[in-house]
Amino acid sequence: MTAFLGAAIALFTYTKIVNRPSVISERDSSGITTAAAQPYLTSMEMQESPVDFTYAAEQTVHAVVHVHTKTVMGNQPDNPIMQFFYGDRQNKPRVANGYGSGVIITSDGYIVTNNHVIEDAESVDVTLNDKRVFTAKVVGRDPDSDIALLKIDAKNLPYIKFGNSDNLKIGQWVLAVGNPFNLTSTVTAGIVSALGRSLGLNEGTYHIESFIQTDAALNVGNSGGALVDTKGLLVGITSAILSPNGAYAGNSFAIPVSIVKKVVDDLMKYGHVQRALLGVNIKNVDQQDADKLDLKSINGVLITGVTDDGAAKAAGLKENDVIVKFNGTPTNTVADLQVQVGKCRPGDKADVTYMRSGKENTVQVTLKNQAGTTGIVTAAMTDNTVFGATLVPLSPDEMESMNVDYGVKVTDMKDGKFKAIGMSPGYIILSVNGKKVKNAADVRKYTDNEKTLKSIGGVQPDGSILNYQFGN
Repeated sequence: MTAFLGAAIALFTYTKIVNRPSVISERDSSGITTAAAQPYLTSMEMQESPVDFTYAAEQTVHAVVHVHTKTVMGNQPDNPIMQFFYGDRQNKPRVANGYGSGVIITSDGYIVTNNHVIEDAESVDVTLNDKRVFTAKVVGRDPDSDIALLKIDAKNLPYIKFGNSDNLKIGQWVLAVGNPFNLTSTVTAGIVSALGRSLGLNEGTYHIESFIQTDAALNVGNSGGALVDTKGLLVGITSAILSPNGAYAGNSFAIPVSIVKKVVDDLMKYGHVQRALLGVNIKNVDQQDADKLDLKSINGVLITGVTDDGAAKAAGLKENDVIVKFNGTPTNTVADLQVQVGKCRPGDKADVTYMRSGKENTVQVTLKNQAGTTGIVTAAMTDNTVFGATLVPLSPDEMESMNVDYGVKVTDMKDGKFKAIGMSPGYIILSVNGKKVKNAADVRKYTDNEKTLKSIGGVQPDGSILNYQFGN
């Protein structure tokens, strides 16, 4: 990962988290007493009228949970040669314990946390603020947004209500609630430092990032905790820090609740995220793009390519079009566009406003899923194993080095047709049955769900080109 002035992005990968504010009690509409408006405040009056965080803290700490995970590691098979020379030195199985935070979002026990908190865990336990302990079921997880949903068997729990992260303003006060260093029910305060930050942290084929940046102190164990406003409403799930040593250094990041709510709703209803795709390769507009395309400002999202069977191409969008609005909301950056598209599901219609040849145009687009249809995404469609091989999309750097905008890489190989023909991890598949592929779903689609395989085109790990041809 590229270093920025010696600072490294520190994900709380070994922290199990989620912090939730409890149900908001009956008060006035805002729950906050404010002073009468005055044209000016003296320094003394400002000192006597500080922002009061006590209400938000009271409403949140009881709905924040401590997440504990156990993962068995090092279960390696015996190596007879090593045993002969060095004795029994095999890597014995051991249990790795992790911890983090979680946020209760319903009274019957649904809890949101980060995917990286519970990923690969063999078991997940949740400790409530009242010290009760529950074994949690993983309802679903989404590496693309780094969100996971848990469920415990409990009733009448305190929970946090969703706020609106779209209304956040830079400079606005927020509170972070979590369990840093296993210190339960810890509340820290800060302001919103920036919005729409993209850090390149999230995994997954269609990763989406538009972090809320704050200066609220976060440390290991805060991951999956709650970011709330002064009314005690959930505006984000705390996720990462920017730090030279892994400890808090002034910048922390949270996933906006606008993303969280959509992911959670999908996991509850379908078990999988129903991710809508525009079918484009994109980048932020820079000065060179603005000069070349005669743009009035250095804002917008430049289309660098369109998918053959994607929604954008069907609607007439082309390479070098610059998307400036999505459903009327300005899209100044890739993160802006990702958030807006991320709120939609396959089959939804959206108005895309774009610049072409100096003119602004708007077209209606019918969004599709990763299989190029408008149907519900199923478990089979999200499975990245085809013919026994685990396939992941090429990274932007890999595509650039090969001068392509498609392709998948074999990262693991089990028994199956691909292994039988001699394919190994590291092989890059560019086409199947004469069709370009970008993900495992494409490979499955173009082989008629693994029924027909006539040809494969790709590159071997040593860089040599190798094509497979099969008889009818």
